[in-house]
Amino acid sequence: MRQQIVAGNWKMNNDLAQTETLITNLKNQVKTSKAEVMIAPTFTNLWQAYQTLKDTDIEVIAQNMHFAANGAYTGEISASMLKSVGVKTVILGHSERREYFGETDEILAKKVDAALANELRVIFCFGEVLADRKSGNHEAVVESQIKNALFHLEASAFKNIVLAYEPVWAIGTGETASPEQAQDMHAFIRKTLSNKYGADVANSVSILYGGSVKPNNAQEIFGKPDVDGGLIGGAALNADDFFAIVNAF
Repeated sequence: MRQQIVAGNWKMNNDLAQTETLITNLKNQVKTSKAEVMIAPTFTNLWQAYQTLKDTDIEVIAQNMHFAANGAYTGEISASMLKSVGVKTVILGHSERREYFGETDEILAKKVDAALANELRVIFCFGEVLADRKSGNHEAVVESQIKNALFHLEASAFKNIVLAYEPVWAIGTGETASPEQAQDMHAFIRKTLSNKYGADVANSVSILYGGSVKPNNAQEIFGKPDVDGGLIGGAALNADDFFAIVNAF
């Protein structure tokens, strides 16, 4: 059975004091859940978050990393640095990294390789923009992003990869993706994996949905057969909302 996962991506939000307050609220609400629960604070707060949550069922993960082991990359963070503060999972390929920081499929392939070489689990993000969806090119775009960044890997690597589909067109645009649209794309993603690696691999990989999951739509989205959880943005910054989503399973 595929692992159900709810991961909160805090993005560039919360200083140390705000992080401690939110984590305290999360600790007060965490209960035994069918889903793995993860949060991704900013780099500056990873160590504090890990120390506070290491004896709980909430995993602290990172929002990004560089592909190099070390060197003249001012402002960047390596896989070994993440591991040194207790991080075991990293988000790669988020739509904001692609759009604002120019991360290409080729760069992301190198990041994935570096993460896996350092025994980090990867939450790999991808998804189409509104123009792709309206033109009917959305499946081709998603297929290309997955193939270019991941299909050089051996099948065994997918034991350490979680996929996260982000319909960029449905995040903060006023457009809405239906649960049925989410399911259709997740089924297509699984079929794409199956065509390359076989049904066993495809059916074992968790695929998360990252399109504005909220407490009022989580249960319906998570109820779809190929949706294994969510990568949560804004709702992850509120403990009540986040655990309402976690408890939607």
